[in-house]
Amino acid sequence: MKKVIQVLSLLCLMVPISTWAQEVEVDIKAFMYGPRELKIAPGTKVTWVNDDQVPHTVAETHKVFRSGALDTNERFSYVFDTPGVYEYFCALHPQMIGKITVSAN
Repeated sequence: MKKVIQVLSLLCLMVPISTWAQEVEVDIKAFMYGPRELKIAPGTKVTWVNDDQVPHTVAETHKVFRSGALDTNERFSYVFDTPGVYEYFCALHPQMIGKITVSAN
């Protein structure tokens, strides 16, 4: 049963989440961003929290934003004011990717 819960938890991290809140957190855990994809309204503040035991970064592919190395429990925040699609990755572990879609709809 414990294994089933772990698998379901990981699957939930992979599902895109729409949110119209003004603040959202993205967990960095098990070498993944969770949720991996977000849909948010302009003006939303997204905060990444490193819940892993190794450092990670948050770097947008077009250099719109970039964190330094985040140690365990450290945070990085960015306010998304401009609509668009923002893809990001961990500079230390490039297989870690995420996407944020900012839309007024």
